[in-house]
Amino acid sequence: MNPDPGATEADSSWGSPGSEEPVQSSDHQIQEPEPDPEPAWAPSGRSLISGLLGLNVVLLGAALVAGGAFNPEGLKHQEPQLFLLLLMGVSLVWMLWYLLWARKQPGICPHKDHHAGGIPVTVVLMLFAAFSLLLCVFRVGYLISMSDCKPAAKVLAPFIEAPFLALQSYLLWAHSKDCIHRHKIITRSGLMLILSADLLLWLNAVTEDTIHQEMELERADGLDFSNANASEAGNSTVAGSLNATLCQCSASAACLIFRKGFEVLYPFSMEFYLMAGCMVYVLWKNVGRPVSPGHRPHAAQKLTLQVVYRGGVLYGLVSGALVLAAGVAVFILYQVWVSRRRLRHTAFLIFYGYHLAVMPAMSLCCLAGVLVHRLERRASEEGHNPTRSLDVTLLVAAALGQLALSYFSLVAALAVGTGGPLGDLDLSYSLLSLLELILQNIFIIEGLHRHPDPLAKRKERRQSSIFTLKKKSTVPMQEEGKTNMSLLDGTAPAAAKEHDGKTPWTKRAIQEICAFLILSNIMLWVIPAFGVHPQFENGLGKQFFGFSPWFVLVNLGQPLSVFYRMHSVGALMELLISA
Repeated sequence: MNPDPGATEADSSWGSPGSEEPVQSSDHQIQEPEPDPEPAWAPSGRSLISGLLGLNVVLLGAALVAGGAFNPEGLKHQEPQLFLLLLMGVSLVWMLWYLLWARKQPGICPHKDHHAGGIPVTVVLMLFAAFSLLLCVFRVGYLISMSDCKPAAKVLAPFIEAPFLALQSYLLWAHSKDCIHRHKIITRSGLMLILSADLLLWLNAVTEDTIHQEMELERADGLDFSNANASEAGNSTVAGSLNATLCQCSASAACLIFRKGFEVLYPFSMEFYLMAGCMVYVLWKNVGRPVSPGHRPHAAQKLTLQVVYRGGVLYGLVSGALVLAAGVAVFILYQVWVSRRRLRHTAFLIFYGYHLAVMPAMSLCCLAGVLVHRLERRASEEGHNPTRSLDVTLLVAAALGQLALSYFSLVAALAVGTGGPLGDLDLSYSLLSLLELILQNIFIIEGLHRHPDPLAKRKERRQSSIFTLKKKSTVPMQEEGKTNMSLLDGTAPAAAKEHDGKTPWTKRAIQEICAFLILSNIMLWVIPAFGVHPQFENGLGKQFFGFSPWFVLVNLGQPLSVFYRMHSVGALMELLISA
């Protein structure tokens, strides 16, 4: 019995072109679960409700956090901290509801988004979660030691934040790929509250870190700013800092250890909340998302680093290891010498010298990678993918932090001049940062949008020509099966070699470039993440804009720059595996 034309046309969209057994395809289509029939406006409307909820929560929380940072005496009842505690408590209730009850309901998650929650991202998130939980332990010890002069809401905060952080980590580790199709409004609203809590906790961490670093700088410089305008601009801040220092850690060894651990582990908490917020956003976008029955995860995601080892990646790993070793030495020397007046100038020289040597090499590698992409001419990946769209958005948005600082330094150099060798190095560092960030973004974004199958474009042309000439489809189906099996086994280059008769040098080149860039970005992430910020203590922007405005600009741009390096490592790891 021949199916109707509509069924045949639908079957041909899921099966291979020119299939001679439309009845089997039709049967297969009937057995697959179909997405819920909904009007086109329904998902957008439900997303709009939760989106407006999250927007209002974030704006209210940001206003409270900013008020607590700029005028702490005005909010006498610790409203920012109480608001964060309430938000984390509601998020905890939703996570418990989803994990203990909703997940057990039939049909709540009919399929997975295999692009979400990749292995490198999940591993890094769990690492940050472990350090953040350790930070909570140090915070508890420090705040209990200082409980006489700390408000009760701040002392209570770690006891709520620790279970919120732990439960969210488990949710993202076990269920980040879920495409939830039941209780959509409650699910979207709960996820948006978690995302709002992550953003506000990150903002709160940034503002608290800003106050801490400002106090340290003023103590180190003896309140000796570079010009009179800077001193006038920082008078109010100095007064607030002097009041804050009245509550100091006691001379006991335990309190000093807790405070030191609190200071060292602080950056990990900021990075965790940014990264967790991104994964929660993908989970929110996947609520109610239909996935076609023919959807399969890309074979590139089944490959492991064993393929890279078998491919003989050597030069990128060796050169990246040298960059890593030199960076560790520079980091240690800078931390030791910058506090000594005689060696302070030398500390700045080795910092700028290291970056002026590494960033040109990274720029050349990115440029070479872009040229290899153009020579390879691989097909682009089609279809809407929330994870891939978010990756690109985060790369561009996070790069704005360092780009903005570079342009501000450039304006300051044009206005007041470089003023010496350190000024020249600072300007060169800013210009090279611009070049390296732009080229790396182009290389990563082009790589993320490439089809994982090197033969996809040629295979698509072969299938379309066979369909046009009405030939039998058994041969292309067999070839497609062979190609997929070779990809799953990690032998895609061998297939390319058999079809093209050429050595797959493009894969080796991309893997070498990615290996070098991964290790370089790791080192460029470690240096600022652990407190090396020469722009605070030396820089053209500080001379031109004044201490307080420049301090705010740097402290907003630096966390974004740190997050950019971390996110670049995850994206480059994916390019390395899928090359």
